[in-house]
Amino acid sequence: MDQTAGVTLEKASAENFPVAPFFLPAAWRGDLMAVYGFARLVDDAGDGDLADPAGAARLLGVETPLPEPAATPSAQCGPPAPGEVAFRLALLDGLERDLDRAFEAALHPAPCHVPGADRPRHPLMRALVPLVNKHGLTPEPFRRLIEANRVDQTIARYATWDDLVGYCTLSADPVGRLVLAIAGVSTPERIELSDAICTALQVVEHLQDVAEDLARGRIYLPAEDLARFGVTEADLAAPSADGAVRELIAFEAERARTLLDRGAPLVGTVRGRLRLLLAGFTAGGYAALAAVEDAGYDVLAQQAKPDKRRLAARAAAIFAKGR
Repeated sequence: MDQTAGVTLEKASAENFPVAPFFLPAAWRGDLMAVYGFARLVDDAGDGDLADPAGAARLLGVETPLPEPAATPSAQCGPPAPGEVAFRLALLDGLERDLDRAFEAALHPAPCHVPGADRPRHPLMRALVPLVNKHGLTPEPFRRLIEANRVDQTIARYATWDDLVGYCTLSADPVGRLVLAIAGVSTPERIELSDAICTALQVVEHLQDVAEDLARGRIYLPAEDLARFGVTEADLAAPSADGAVRELIAFEAERARTLLDRGAPLVGTVRGRLRLLLAGFTAGGYAALAAVEDAGYDVLAQQAKPDKRRLAARAAAIFAKGR
């Protein structure tokens, strides 16, 4: 795997939850890291955070030129310029074409390779090929993650809570569904519980990243809730949160907690190491919420990060209770 792919995978350590912890079988860890690598690659392409965007464009055959970098750091804040948006969308299109190649390669392994068929070009896409037949994966969850990042290029505000949850069905829920598929335990009931957990984790991440998202020109707090608590966009740009902002964040945090509570029984439907993994995912959300609460709901002064000891203790409790 090349250096830029390695840089992408290294970001796993910064997540609120364990991506592929040591206690899993090696095969599971590799499969989960392959899914994480895809999701992180797509997110970095959509956020303009690729280590080598020009190199990725060449690799994927993207012809839309990379725009010149901003002349000053301050010019990099706010929504991306039209040229940058066009480049990101072209990259996402290139990644989707490479996803098609990955599924084609899985359907037609080397001995049965269809003449003229193209193999996936990006190393993180090639890593998906063994997973497709092994776990019976379909392209849909991967396409949803790509679509979420397309949405980020054109939609920077969400009017209602339902609108935000709809976005999470693209940006978060597919990951949980892929985890269930890799573990071979997908059922409609488990998928429903997993979706609640994944949406909650996405909402919590948005709460942690209010300042960072605003610097990118995005607000993931529903406009109806900003109005309800009398919070303006200027308030979100302040160096610290005032009382109204704190009340708003506390309100959204309680919504996320409700979703976690709704989805947590998923843990009790499985056994063994998978149960411990799902307990870790769920505990990561609760630990992040606790960090936001410990910060007095001031997510503007600094990013609230979960305490790893608290996360481990909560994971153990969830594992034992099954929720």
